[in-house]
Amino acid sequence: MTKPRACGCNDFSRTELARRAVAEAGQGLPPIEPGMPLPAGTGLSRRSFVSRAAGLALAVYGGTKLLSQAYDDGIAQAAAAPAEPVLVSIFLDGGADALSILFPDGDPRYRVLRPRLALPASSGIAFAEDPRLRWHPSLASLATLHGEGKVTVMPAVGYTSPDQSHFTSRHYWEVGATDPLLRTGWLGRYLDKVGAKDNPLQGLSLFTRLQPSLATARVPVASIEGPDRYSLTSQRVDGAVAEQMVRTLAPLGSAHEKSKDAALKTAGQITSQSYRLRTQLLPFAPTNGQTTFGSSVTYPTSNDQFPRRLAGLAAMLAMGLPLRCVTLEAPGMYDTHAQQADDLSDALKLTADTLLAFQRDLEARGLADRVLVHLWTEFGRRAKENASLGTDHGAAGSGFLIGTRASGKMVGEFPGLASGLDEKGNLRATSDFRGVYAGLLEQWLSTDAAAVIPNAASFQRPTLVR
Repeated sequence: MTKPRACGCNDFSRTELARRAVAEAGQGLPPIEPGMPLPAGTGLSRRSFVSRAAGLALAVYGGTKLLSQAYDDGIAQAAAAPAEPVLVSIFLDGGADALSILFPDGDPRYRVLRPRLALPASSGIAFAEDPRLRWHPSLASLATLHGEGKVTVMPAVGYTSPDQSHFTSRHYWEVGATDPLLRTGWLGRYLDKVGAKDNPLQGLSLFTRLQPSLATARVPVASIEGPDRYSLTSQRVDGAVAEQMVRTLAPLGSAHEKSKDAALKTAGQITSQSYRLRTQLLPFAPTNGQTTFGSSVTYPTSNDQFPRRLAGLAAMLAMGLPLRCVTLEAPGMYDTHAQQADDLSDALKLTADTLLAFQRDLEARGLADRVLVHLWTEFGRRAKENASLGTDHGAAGSGFLIGTRASGKMVGEFPGLASGLDEKGNLRATSDFRGVYAGLLEQWLSTDAAAVIPNAASFQRPTLVR
């Protein structure tokens, strides 16, 4: 499936325009309303980089004074160190509807507020921790993992005085504070505290541009499409001629790798590294249009890049690459102001089925105890349906932690639709995302949350892992 466009939300359109501009480092932002926060990472320098040690083509943010050899050495050294826990942050873009993800069939006001959008009880899977709730029918795979004790559910997670702007609310989640002026992401600040100055793989955005939650101030982070998306091509050259051209690169590069001329030396290193990179990544090349990454698990087939990226991530972890924090965007667009039922179904199914495949892949590779997935969205939707068979911007949303080390216990509670709505008719939060971040930092990443999350002591830490 391809990612649909947001439906009629001007705020969302401005968000995308601004973030695309930020991705072009140094190009600035388009005009936006006064008071709208700049995304974390604004102004970070970016450069292309090829590492022969890691075998990855990277767009590296930060660390511009370091030489490529230093990166090679740093990645190799980090890979040889004891394996660190990995946090994978996955974003449901546009404000996913919490009252559909876990729909409150047992709440008498559900069908009053949603006479046309309410899901039939028979379509969903019972949610064992709260008899009022049932899993969306497209989330059977997530329900399976929850039944195995591998999913921690947050049915109403958010923050006080919620902002219903996509741009602002997403920014708050990305920086880990309700502060429009912060320019570093919460994961970026964690890496600034514990990371290295010569390992850009420590913070990896599996996307075409940097995800703001990874924006750092001191250490390099990187973005990459995936280990199967690197090739050497030239216009109007293909087939056997192209293959011979590529093979010629290696001796040409080697001849100048130790040149006393700085320009020739740089060109030689890049050429040699590019060829070595191509050779290293050949095992990941697609076969008959499909990329398996050496996995024994079958991932969903889709035009969306999400299954390929998670399959590639499992392969990179199996290679021993020194990853610590990884960010992705899930399939679909959740700004469902109209025709919500159709938009949700396919996107949720592809997301859940891919996450189940990823978990099984990690288990098969013996990596499951090292990886925890955090699934989040910027806000939920209004409890009452609108006239367009959709729902408008709300407050509290759904969040999940997935993995063999997840506590498997609900965090917060579903507040109900009688007394659990605010004055605007939005679901109230029963857990705070900043407390969740603090818990992840301390319980999973073994780091003092106070050094990363502003005013961390004021937020309750739920039990998130075991």
